[in-house]
Amino acid sequence: MSTLPDAAHKQERKLPVSLWRQRDYLLFWSGQTISSIGGNISLVAFPLLLLTVTGSPLAAGIAGMLRRLPNLLYLVAGALVDRWNRKYVMLVCDIGRAFSLFSIPLALLLGHLTVWQLYINALIEGTLLVFFSIAHASSLGQVVMKEQLPQAMAQEEVVEGVTNLLGPGLAGPLFALAQMLPFVADAISYAASILTLLLIRTPFQTPCVQQRRRLLVEIREGMVWMWRQPVIRMMNLTNVAAALVTPGSTLVVIVVAQQHGASDAIIGLIFACGGVGAILGSLLAPLTQRFLTVGWAIVLVRWLFALLWPCYALVGQPLLLGAVEFGIGFADPLEDVPYFSYRLSIIPDELRGRVISACRLFTAVSNPFGQFLTGLLLEWYGATPAILFGWIVMLLVALAMTLYKPLRTARYSHTMKSNAL
Repeated sequence: MSTLPDAAHKQERKLPVSLWRQRDYLLFWSGQTISSIGGNISLVAFPLLLLTVTGSPLAAGIAGMLRRLPNLLYLVAGALVDRWNRKYVMLVCDIGRAFSLFSIPLALLLGHLTVWQLYINALIEGTLLVFFSIAHASSLGQVVMKEQLPQAMAQEEVVEGVTNLLGPGLAGPLFALAQMLPFVADAISYAASILTLLLIRTPFQTPCVQQRRRLLVEIREGMVWMWRQPVIRMMNLTNVAAALVTPGSTLVVIVVAQQHGASDAIIGLIFACGGVGAILGSLLAPLTQRFLTVGWAIVLVRWLFALLWPCYALVGQPLLLGAVEFGIGFADPLEDVPYFSYRLSIIPDELRGRVISACRLFTAVSNPFGQFLTGLLLEWYGATPAILFGWIVMLLVALAMTLYKPLRTARYSHTMKSNAL
């Protein structure tokens, strides 16, 4: 006859239910997958429409800048998301983005579309995306058990790979059929996300009984907590340097491919290879954690990036460029899945919005400058010097991560506890 302690022990050892059998997770994952595909469709269609309306690449560049400008709100957004109901934040953002996107086909039908409306649409999309993405990232740890975070993060990376494949692939044909179709598709995808969010029963955050303080005090609390975590701090500091290079990779590939006579369709296929690599890497990432710790996964991936980066200058031919994109796309989830799982597992739920937003602020500042710097180097010196600069940065980042022992020895455990303030 088993005793009560024995029964309790067996209950503790019981494995969690598979993610694919968890109703709320499936709703959460599927809704955001559909929404992400729609977002990638309009992301490609937006500059196409601006070029059609204005004929000015500068106008398209201004819209892109306006879409990224709200990234500077990350700290405020994180503090507010921790105060507010995360589910309601996601719902309001999706409703706002759906109406904003739907205004574009409506204006096209009425013949009143202007560049100023498109600028406003870009600013609205970027602002709501900041709040939505923080709420989404903060909520995942509540929808799944901590033991399942690596698998859930892997699924997030699969979504990214799928959207990189399907979004750009659908945007061109839809835009060719009718200029309004990509934006109608995106608005419908937001409607699907709204429906799935409404059906989810799991609370997106633990009840908070802490007395509310001034916003700046709460923002500081998130920044201080983040800074006291050696692994997260080092990742943020090194990613500031890496973000001077990685955002410009798309432009580098386009310039190198065009120099070798690649058509627009071939360039699209090159980037599709990266999407295929990302999907495969995402599927294998949870398996690699059986023999790689979090720290060594990060270090090895960064050295792989450093080895692959000069290949942009060495290979040139479109088919080989596709192979490089595949390799980088494959390696990226092998770092993202273990690191994001580790980061989410140690952040207290009541601080998640503020800490994640503090982490994103580092690259939010250097990302736009990195894109400008890449364009400047390509314009003034050509592709090879621009790639060489990126290679040096990648080598320095990989070396710094390798030499920093707390990062190199970081391990993921669902029982780990975070440092107290």
